[in-house]
Amino acid sequence: MTKALMFMGTGSDVGKSLMVAGLCRALNNRGLKVAPFKPQNMSNNAAVTVDGGEIGRAQALQARAARRDPVTAMNPVLLKPEGETGSQVVVRGKRRASLSARQYWVDRGQLLPEVMAAFSELAADVEYVLVEGAGSASEVNLRAGDIANFGFARAANVPVVLIGDIHRGGVIASIVGTLDVIEPDDAALVRASLVNKFFGDPLLFESGKTYLETRTGLPCLGPVPHFTDAARLPAEDALALEGYAGGKGALHIAVPRLPRIANFDDLDPLRAEPGVTLTLVQPGQPVPRDAELVLLPGSKATRADLDELRANGWDIDIYAHHRTGGLVLGICGGYQMLGRTIADPEGIEGPPGTSQGLGLLQVDTVLAPTKQLRTEQAVHLPSGETLSGYHMHMGITSGPDRARPFARIGSETDGAISADGRVFGTYLHGLFAADRFRSAFLGASSEPDLNYEAGVERALDDLASHLETHIDIDQLLALAAPIRT
Repeated sequence: MTKALMFMGTGSDVGKSLMVAGLCRALNNRGLKVAPFKPQNMSNNAAVTVDGGEIGRAQALQARAARRDPVTAMNPVLLKPEGETGSQVVVRGKRRASLSARQYWVDRGQLLPEVMAAFSELAADVEYVLVEGAGSASEVNLRAGDIANFGFARAANVPVVLIGDIHRGGVIASIVGTLDVIEPDDAALVRASLVNKFFGDPLLFESGKTYLETRTGLPCLGPVPHFTDAARLPAEDALALEGYAGGKGALHIAVPRLPRIANFDDLDPLRAEPGVTLTLVQPGQPVPRDAELVLLPGSKATRADLDELRANGWDIDIYAHHRTGGLVLGICGGYQMLGRTIADPEGIEGPPGTSQGLGLLQVDTVLAPTKQLRTEQAVHLPSGETLSGYHMHMGITSGPDRARPFARIGSETDGAISADGRVFGTYLHGLFAADRFRSAFLGASSEPDLNYEAGVERALDDLASHLETHIDIDQLLALAAPIRT
């Protein structure tokens, strides 16, 4: 009989996603069939699934940890912020609407049947479903119509482990306080607390653990020490970009931090590359003059982020960089920005209109409502190296520089290269995970030193071992309950 256990947090960024990923790998290593599930996620870091949709990047990583293909049922509702107060609503992997936060809050309860159907679909093929909540479990002002936390848990009768982050301080108050403010029927579903991200000697928390167990009447799992190699794994959302940088290599790559940056895990292999120094250029800072490559990443709102790029003066920096022989690469939304124009006649990303691009590529883009979602096997034409990637965009790009494509995908081509050979654009996300391509693109003359995908696998195994060491997994599994949908 399939069982389920849900992990909620006392706040955002307490380690829910990483916990579920590590447990997926730990259970799979034990020979158990397990799948991750997140009823509702909010992130512009997404992944393409094998059934032709998109889900949050965290759920794709958790699927990989479980050694399963990512499918849309693992994250049936995905919110992709498009501005300060609204999001694109993706249901079962497909864009359904763009709604204000207020309108979504009013309507979200109507999505519960689809969430439950996805949950049942996953449960039919596994022994355990590990469910991740969203944000804080104590947001009582958002409880009505909830589908992300206790609204789902109550509907499916799934027991809950409540995670607190001791590193940020106040973990005892956050756990006790959460249980005090939520509805009694919600609190009745909580089976244990878990103290995460501990630094120092765990014995120093013994009295705190005793207090929590006495005060709440629930077992306290952990404390789980901070997993130092978390940076080796793709991050869930833009919170991970605080302090994001990497390497002390000779090749300097600068990436302007766009406000609505999307799929920024494209940068992870570059950050891990020994020969690279990666700088995430913060708003108000200039693009470093010693950068050999400026990379414009994906964006959830290309025209709005292009305005922000100009407001920061990064366009002037990029022009100067190009004039002095520097290379420029744009991925997805960054590719569109490098062209001459970006037209949005139907108001896909905001008010209808046309924006002037940077003009470094002789191409033009028209945004269209149909999103292209597919995984790809491609050949980088300048080097002849193969790579895997995925398309996740809503634009159609054409123009003279398309005659010099970046890559070939079957009988079709992708992207564009400028006449001077120093500006590149592509719609392919995930391309830098291919070691030989990455090495060739960065100009290395030797075999690549970094096996990126193998490193991710090692990090997942190390995370599973870390949790096996610091949590009684058998005790945890005993908390799971048979699924009722």
